[in-house]
Amino acid sequence: MPATDQDATTTDRVDLTESLAGLTSEFASTDPEFVDLFDAFAFDEVPDRVPLDDHTRALGWLSTLVGCQGIDAYRVMLPLALTMGITPTEAKEAVYQATAYLGLGRVFPFLTATNEVLAEKDVTLPLAPQARTTPEGRREAGTQAQVDIFGDGMRDFWRNGDAEYPQINEWLAANCFGDYYTRGGLDLKARELVTFCIIAAQGGCDGQLQGHAAGNLHIGNGEALLLAVISSNLPLIGYPRTLNAITALEAAAASADKE
Repeated sequence: MPATDQDATTTDRVDLTESLAGLTSEFASTDPEFVDLFDAFAFDEVPDRVPLDDHTRALGWLSTLVGCQGIDAYRVMLPLALTMGITPTEAKEAVYQATAYLGLGRVFPFLTATNEVLAEKDVTLPLAPQARTTPEGRREAGTQAQVDIFGDGMRDFWRNGDAEYPQINEWLAANCFGDYYTRGGLDLKARELVTFCIIAAQGGCDGQLQGHAAGNLHIGNGEALLLAVISSNLPLIGYPRTLNAITALEAAAASADKE
């Protein structure tokens, strides 16, 4: 689960720099200046300025790489994330979680890559089942997850779909929240943080990004933690999407202050 604002700690920067240099090592002979510039910023300066524990930093990175479709970097990052406290189940669940926000077409390569990396690490597949709902109870469980994350106003949201496509809000409750958010392996706070990273990284979903910034705040992922995660992810997605994420967070925080 993500660290709280109070217990977030700075990662051992020397170990991080040495380990993550593998992400750019293939360019050492062809693009040495790029490697020096990127590594110094991404693996040295950013971790030095952004206080996060290893586990939360790695969870944010993996989710962000899935969101921005950085499959090559993900293949290199996942083994490192496993040494930073991410479990095989957490890695798998982050990819599963992405399905509702990216669709199978964009998740498929990451599920394949995750399986390949875990097999290389001699992790037995399939992993232990994490489903916590039944076909009969998934909608109700999903609605409760929506309420827990966004507040009681979501209790009847599944009933309020447009008459021309009434099934969408019901599917949102039953599938997105009932099938995925209720699973084991990651708690609600971690899943909502993963979701925020995925949406921020893919871009073009500003309304949903602000909504999930608000959801994170409501469920206890504080503004300082979210800003740290956004900042930590900047080298992976660049400045425009990072600034969009900050704007969404600021708007959500301002709205929460008025309530």
